[in-house]
Amino acid sequence: MSNTPSPLGLLLDVDGPIASPITRTISTPSIVTDLITLAGAHVPIAFITGRSADFIREQVVAPLVAAGLPENFRMYGVCEKGAVWFPIGSDGMGTVVVDRAVALPLAVTDEVRQLVADSFAAEMFFDETKQAMISVEQRTDVSRAAFQARQSEFNDAAFAIMVGHGLGVRFEDRESADASGQIPFRLDATIISTDIESVTLDKNHAAKRALAFFAESGPLPRLWRSVGDSRSDYRMADHLHEAGYDVSHVDVRPADGILDRPYPVIVIGDQIHDEAGATFLRYWVDKLALPA
Repeated sequence: MSNTPSPLGLLLDVDGPIASPITRTISTPSIVTDLITLAGAHVPIAFITGRSADFIREQVVAPLVAAGLPENFRMYGVCEKGAVWFPIGSDGMGTVVVDRAVALPLAVTDEVRQLVADSFAAEMFFDETKQAMISVEQRTDVSRAAFQARQSEFNDAAFAIMVGHGLGVRFEDRESADASGQIPFRLDATIISTDIESVTLDKNHAAKRALAFFAESGPLPRLWRSVGDSRSDYRMADHLHEAGYDVSHVDVRPADGILDRPYPVIVIGDQIHDEAGATFLRYWVDKLALPA
């Protein structure tokens, strides 16, 4: 591994800035080539996502490997908001580690899966690739409006399942008692899914894990950019700021409301999602005078 100092580090959410939230794939070819170019310049790049390791392997790492990753670079994945992590090398993903201590009980997972099959399968599907959390996602063959019309009903039913199993659970303005003494969980509704996860999982903790990994292989840059499309993605930059780094956060869906933070928040003109992500990556390829 080269110890060449990098002027920049990147913490990237996947859905939105990298993968299209419509197709759930990398739809803009320049994103792949620019990520490879930045990796070749020793820019540490971490994918910090709620997605599963299988999703990142198929939709992010496989296209990067196919396009030709360099021999020496620093790339890492932290999935399920911190419950799953792995290094990424020129031949793909390394060993995947799962924190089983934060996983939901199997009985709850089974009951939510059955709930989807019995009552919500027309609009959403149960993500079988998750290893510690539960995600129920909008089907790609239905409209967002159709999904969101049923999402609230699903959220209420899932909340009731958690309470029925004696689990502490938080969702918006509701919170159940943690009668069993187990780790409390939360329901997190996004524009394409509802996640059920341990409250100990979040992107600031995931960012801390990624930086610790990068520190083992060489010096860390002082300048960082985090990129995401949801309010929870700001927590990546929160960690970097609190750790003393020079950080700005790039919000690729500012219509949800730009948060007030002690560091700069960047928007990419009128562009959103992966269009904005592609523009951001190309900006840094040009700024660092790297061959595209």
